[in-house]
Amino acid sequence: MFPKRRCVLKKKLSRPEVFKKTALLLPTLLLCVFALWAQKEQPPATAPEYKIPPEAAARVNPVKPGPESLAKGKKLYGFDCEMCHGKNGDGKGDMASDIKNVTDFTNPDALKNRTDGELFYVIRKGKGEMPPEGDRAKDDDIWNMVNYIRSFAKK
Repeated sequence: MFPKRRCVLKKKLSRPEVFKKTALLLPTLLLCVFALWAQKEQPPATAPEYKIPPEAAARVNPVKPGPESLAKGKKLYGFDCEMCHGKNGDGKGDMASDIKNVTDFTNPDALKNRTDGELFYVIRKGKGEMPPEGDRAKDDDIWNMVNYIRSFAKK
């Protein structure tokens, strides 16, 4: 059916020609090996420990927690915090199910070891998935929120 066939090169290749034809083979092979190595499972990165500077923790709240302060704090809390921490501060806001470890401010133990300075720092700088207030609010506004947040545990 098939006549005897021999595999014969039509033209004999010289060494430089062989080198040219195989020169791309080595870089291609190395690229494939590197791509496979890069895809292997990497260990999960651990989040850096969250530390509040001692000088920030030692700050004293200059705003007294009176009715005016609590009213201002409640207003800002409604804009910035309620969606996660909940209207009543119980940690059951609309977005709380998407976030881990939302603090329940109604639990007296939740903030008992936190200074007002620490709360101020966390609100200003953010923590984990909680976005920072940053420079959007004045210091007194944040101190008012600290007062309002503290009021949840007293209800």
